[in-house]
Amino acid sequence: MQITIKYFGQIAEVTKLEEESLEFSGSLVSDLIEVLNKKYSKLINKDFQIAQNQELVSNETEITGQEIALLPPFAGG
Repeated sequence: MQITIKYFGQIAEVTKLEEESLEFSGSLVSDLIEVLNKKYSKLINKDFQIAQNQELVSNETEITGQEIALLPPFAGG
């Protein structure tokens, strides 16, 4: 399936992209993280959360949407 991945903050700095489309054949968020870690080795050491269709998801979540966002840690207050 074709998915759009949006990168924010320090994650965009690592990938040097704000957005890209990717052909993805896995099924879970953890599968996508593995693909992205291979493509962008510096992501391995970065802490980030993943949102699917604007909702935060876990590594065990099935990829069902076409829009994924990688979000750097953010502080509340």
